[in-house]
Amino acid sequence: MGFLTTCRRGVRVSEHLLTGGAIALALSTGHRFGWRPVWLPAVVRWWHRRLCRALELKVRVTGELAERALLVANHISWLDIPVLGAQGQIGFLSKAEVRDWPLIGWMAETAGTLFIARGGNQAGELVQQIADHIRSKGRLAIFPEGTTTDGTSIKRFHPRLFGAAGQQEVWIQPVALRYGRNGVPDPVAPFVGDDDLVSHLLRLLRRPGLEVQLALLPPVQAGDLDRRRVAERCRAMIADALEVDLTASSTSAPAALQRSGSLLAPEGSLGQAT
Repeated sequence: MGFLTTCRRGVRVSEHLLTGGAIALALSTGHRFGWRPVWLPAVVRWWHRRLCRALELKVRVTGELAERALLVANHISWLDIPVLGAQGQIGFLSKAEVRDWPLIGWMAETAGTLFIARGGNQAGELVQQIADHIRSKGRLAIFPEGTTTDGTSIKRFHPRLFGAAGQQEVWIQPVALRYGRNGVPDPVAPFVGDDDLVSHLLRLLRRPGLEVQLALLPPVQAGDLDRRRVAERCRAMIADALEVDLTASSTSAPAALQRSGSLLAPEGSLGQAT
């Protein structure tokens, strides 16, 4: 890819980030006076969609978003957030470190992202926050692996994030994300290890037309199952959608649970996200 073309895309992304910063500044100022506009969710979705276009992502979506649900996705990159956020009004649960990212962290906080500290003794409070968010705003997305992967595997899902599943009226919708084409993972998309945001963004600017497959799977409900078994079920559904083999992992869901359809939402029980 030519240097001038890369620069052009860089200018476009920079302009978009600055636009988001200006909007966040206006909102942050308004919040001090108790002002939170009703159009904020629509603006956040617009920002995500425009960022995907600026990066020239080719996103292919299958399935539909549930109206009110905890979205549970495998985690590959920070790109997962704009890709998901572009699909509807969706709030996010993020690790506390993201709050310190230049510009992005501040914008995420202004948009209403819930932050969680690693190892924080806040499970009960967090579960209630997740449930309250879903009931009041519709959808919240989490990445229960707690870290990113290169897309060839799915790490164990941390059960504590599924505590809200036991609360009434809270559905869970597994979401499968894949970057690449023809089942071959893209080597540029993963944001892993000691990677930093700026370096990764520069690599993306040199990689136009990155293909993304986003599968919105059938929603599930906990019923009588505990949060660990719900987490295993969601992980198994995502692995199945991505054709990832979990049998070699000690944290794989039991075969009987992987085959079970008891958690699937009855057809027609759903309606239609930050």
